[in-house]
Amino acid sequence: MGMSVTISGATEHDAEQILKLQYLCFQSEAALYGNYHIDPLVQSLDSLRREVASDCVFVARLGDEVVGSVRGRVTEDGSARIGRLCVHPRLQGHGIGARLLRAAENALAEQRGATRFRLHTGHRSEGNLRLYRRVGYEAVGRSQGADGVEMIVLEKQVAADSFAATA
Repeated sequence: MGMSVTISGATEHDAEQILKLQYLCFQSEAALYGNYHIDPLVQSLDSLRREVASDCVFVARLGDEVVGSVRGRVTEDGSARIGRLCVHPRLQGHGIGARLLRAAENALAEQRGATRFRLHTGHRSEGNLRLYRRVGYEAVGRSQGADGVEMIVLEKQVAADSFAATA
């Protein structure tokens, strides 16, 4: 590859690149469900900027280019909701998604006191489901997204050593 991909916290200057990347990456999900109104495709830049300012948002960079992103926040019950994990299609399959997920989990547990992690993905999204299972998530239920897509809800508990390893 020539350059190595680095994982770091997102800044307000990353918001536009994250939004463009998110739009690109979620096209395949939209096609899978025949629904181009899924939340990641209709999010506004202002909404994303608010998330970057308040939530735990990480990016993967290849040089100056944002090639991956994930975000999370801790809810009142101590659960960390993780979402919008995406990696540029040309770089998928190289472990970047798992590294982003690990960085978010570490920060949410260590800095924000999360006691468990919760995320969701569409019921037909086999690649996503494989990744989440491989890193320790288990299906705990189903829900319907505001966009009408049937979602599988997955969780894992924060392990005592979950933030000992770095991304």
